Amino acid sequence: MNRIRVRLGVLGLALLTGLTTPTTASASRAAPAPTVEEQRLDRAAPQEILRRSGFDTAAPRLARALDSARSYREARRVVAREGSSLWRHAVDRAQGRGPSGGDLGRDDDRPLYWARLGMTREVRTWEPAFGLTDGQRAGLLDALERGSRGQDAIRYPHGKGLKRILLTGFDPFTLDRDIRISNPSGATALALDGTVIETADGPARIETAVFPVRWRDFTDGTVERTLRPHLPKADLFTTVSQGRVGRFDIERTNGAWRGGFGDNENVGRTETVPVSDPASQPQWTATTLPYAAITAAPTGRFPVYDNTGVTEIPAGGTEPVVRPDGPTPGSTARAGGGGDYLSNEIAYRATLLRDRLGLHGTLPGGHVHTPVLQFGAGNTTEVTDPEFVRNRLDIIAQVRAILRVAAEAS
Repeated sequence: MNRIRVRLGVLGLALLTGLTTPTTASASRAAPAPTVEEQRLDRAAPQEILRRSGFDTAAPRLARALDSARSYREARRVVAREGSSLWRHAVDRAQGRGPSGGDLGRDDDRPLYWARLGMTREVRTWEPAFGLTDGQRAGLLDALERGSRGQDAIRYPHGKGLKRILLTGFDPFTLDRDIRISNPSGATALALDGTVIETADGPARIETAVFPVRWRDFTDGTVERTLRPHLPKADLFTTVSQGRVGRFDIERTNGAWRGGFGDNENVGRTETVPVSDPASQPQWTATTLPYAAITAAPTGRFPVYDNTGVTEIPAGGTEPVVRPDGPTPGSTARAGGGGDYLSNEIAYRATLLRDRLGLHGTLPGGHVHTPVLQFGAGNTTEVTDPEFVRNRLDIIAQVRAILRVAAEAS
């Protein structure tokens, strides 16, 4: 994702809280109000998306189950079960298993997004007779988020001869510009989760998870918490998000900078990416994906570029400078190849984690930006159209082909 001030029509903006036990001693108090993100749920387009996919039953089902809970422990089991069930249902629907639930394309990632928000709103505003502390409510929300994003469902079969690929996607974003928006990276995660691709070197199993477009979740370490157990066992990983119009990009360099653009809660952050042990934090991290092989291969109808550009403050300088060929020694990051938003940040965090685990020389990994997912010409009101579906399916298929090339070249 490039500089976030570029209009979405020219450039797509590419793109979580820890699973903790209650630690606050605060007394039970009135439930908080829905978030900015949850409040969008009542608009016409989200309601239509839920209705036309059958996902409009998820939040009411959770509400009924919560009403029967008589303790925090029971409530925790309920939200963990319902969150995981939502993820499995979304993956099954995307991969053609079970009923479609309506006439909305199975490849659509938006039912999962809006259904999750309906469920988090139920938990956020729930006021049980036994009362909840702030920490307990946060624990319920965390369990629901992790389960409904596939973050706690990443599992590979045991045994040799099977490569392990880890892929992440994102929620829709910039929803105040267009509430109908979908994110092809999230759709790709649903379509590929648990699938196997055949490579020249044998089969490769793909496991996926989806992340929110919220600065606070990244600050709380959701990327590291989700990926740390799996990177040492993986053969390849890629973070994926929506990027530029009409093209894929393999981002060569990631920067340690947040550019301030508002997230899905309309909150901006302008600062160095906050990580553990900031004293050893580098300004830049690099992809170890086989970018030359990927860009040379015929993977689909969209061109694929090796993007080497960054924006930096040179050593001894004070003003940002665009560097088409990558950062110069001693410079300070102001944008990676993927920009200064959460797509750059997930790439930075994932590759920094790879390096801190001592895997830089052995684990191929980095960031892939997909084309912007566009509606058909003239469609400014409908939640879907044939061109929109075709574009999303083609992007999903091309990501799958890119993974095959990357696995064979690694």
